[in-house]
Amino acid sequence: MHRKRKICVVVTARPSYSRIKTALKAIDDHPDLKLQLVVAGSALLDRYGTAVNYILKDGFKIAEKVYNVLEGENPTSMAKTTGLAVMELSTLFYNLKCDAVITIADRFETIATSIAASFQNIPLVHIQGGEVTGSIDEKVRHANTKLADLHLVASEDARRRVIKMGENPDGVINTGCPSIDLAAEVLKDPALSFDPYKKYGGVGSAPDLSTGYIVVMQHPVTSEYKLSRQHIEETLVAVNNLNFPALWFWPNVDAGSDGTSTGIRSFREYNKLDKVHFFKNMEPVDFLKLLFNSKCLIGNSSVGIRECAFLGVPVVNIGSRQTGRVRGNNVIDVDYSSNEILSAVEKRIKNGECSKSTAYGHGNSGEIIADILAKAELKSVKRIMY
Repeated sequence: MHRKRKICVVVTARPSYSRIKTALKAIDDHPDLKLQLVVAGSALLDRYGTAVNYILKDGFKIAEKVYNVLEGENPTSMAKTTGLAVMELSTLFYNLKCDAVITIADRFETIATSIAASFQNIPLVHIQGGEVTGSIDEKVRHANTKLADLHLVASEDARRRVIKMGENPDGVINTGCPSIDLAAEVLKDPALSFDPYKKYGGVGSAPDLSTGYIVVMQHPVTSEYKLSRQHIEETLVAVNNLNFPALWFWPNVDAGSDGTSTGIRSFREYNKLDKVHFFKNMEPVDFLKLLFNSKCLIGNSSVGIRECAFLGVPVVNIGSRQTGRVRGNNVIDVDYSSNEILSAVEKRIKNGECSKSTAYGHGNSGEIIADILAKAELKSVKRIMY
């Protein structure tokens, strides 16, 4: 009987799921591959949107769950959360007898996946290496690259950077980003065919969206975590002064997220915010439809750099979190200043749509990734290339 390759994918947070969803489906559907899906970290927690519910709704079978998040939202709790994940994932990989493990991008806890796999001589595949972001994310991304044996990057710029890091060019392949596959699906049917308030609940007022709205998604920067409350307050002031319907999404579980969350809650107590509604999470396609039909995205999420570029959605990118990333002309960069943010958003709303970019893929990355995993030589020993 033909033996399928067992590919273990670890999803640790809500953004990681949208980054890998189409690849998960392609792996699951591939005749030569068997998907072993592990869900861990904040992807299991209600306060961060319980991404696991959407994973199950999409029909994926979860092989294992790992509860490893420590409270604190500071650098020490991040380190301990990662350490717990190393211990738990090491046992899981041993029991699952996987042929390869996939670690995704640059979230701080993804280094646990890389350590647990590579220390046990399990071939490690890194998705979306070679990008520049700053803070602890960039250190983790490049550490994942050096531990990984096969690199499936999202852009040509990233591919060149990984090769410069001493990786064998034969094992560095530009597959594009699977999240662009979802954006391509949205372009086929872009209508906002659901009521976000009824479908996803949330808190706050329910402004009329028929004449337009903006979307806000701002996360703390781990290297600036002590300033997270100050940073979010600048955005809150700008959005409040804009006096335009806004749909705001809760931050990720990073050092500083407590400051971001506290800043939002405190601001709500003293200001009406009668045109702002807050959500924890949405299904990836619904979220992208919401973005496509918006006037602008405000914040510092990589969705503004990737999916919004492909969709042609205007973006006001705040601060340093995405510094150095390849971007389309849909992005205006501003500092943590309510006046700068407000001015840039007003300009974006006035100017309307932007041209689209395919810098991060054309919409078929998931199938490309699955095909590579089925055919590539899987090995766990490598040498630096000079």
